[in-house]
Amino acid sequence: MEQVRCFIAIGLTDEVKAGLKDLQAQLKSGGQAPVKWVDPYSIHLTLKFLGDVDADKIIPITAAIEEAVRGVAPFSLRVEGLGAFPNLRRVQVVWVGVGGEVDKLAHLQQRLESSLAGLGFAPEKRRFAPHLTLARVRDRASLDEREGLGELIAGTKFEPAYSFPAETVSLMKSQLTREGAIYSRISAAELK
Repeated sequence: MEQVRCFIAIGLTDEVKAGLKDLQAQLKSGGQAPVKWVDPYSIHLTLKFLGDVDADKIIPITAAIEEAVRGVAPFSLRVEGLGAFPNLRRVQVVWVGVGGEVDKLAHLQQRLESSLAGLGFAPEKRRFAPHLTLARVRDRASLDEREGLGELIAGTKFEPAYSFPAETVSLMKSQLTREGAIYSRISAAELK
C-alpha cells in the first residue's frame, strides 16, 4: 500500500511569508551556527502531524477534518515573539510565536484531535504550542554554537505587525528531498 507523509495546517499570507523571509535574513547575517533554514514560502501553522499514512486513509482523514471544522467561524491570528525549542541555551528549533485568537485556534486543534482519534491517530501528549518554524539546528552543532544562536535570537528586535486569517484547514503532503521538504495540498476544508 502506498504511504503518504501528511500533516494538517493553516496557510499564511504572502505578506507574512515575506516578513518571515526578512526575519530569517536578519538572523542569518548575525550567526554562523550550522542551521537548516525553512523556505519562508513553505512555512505554515501545523495543527497536527500525521506521519506516513496509507493512501486509502486520505478520504476518511479529509472527512474527519471537514467534521472538525463544521460550525467553526474564521478567526484572526498574528505573528508575535521570537524564540527557540527547547530553550535559548540549547537551541534546536528557531520559531516565531502565534498570537491573536489563540483560544479559537486551540479549540479547533482539539476538535481535530477528537475527530482524528476515531481513525486511530493518537492525540498529541504535549500541550499544543502554536508556532511557525523558521529553522532547525543541525545535529553537528556544538553547545557553544547553539548558545550563540540563542543569544542572537534574544538580541534580535522583532516587532511584527503581521496578521493572517484562519479561514481554511488543509491536509498537506510532505515529500522529503535532499533540498528539504516539498509541500503540496491534498484537500482543504473552509471555516464558515
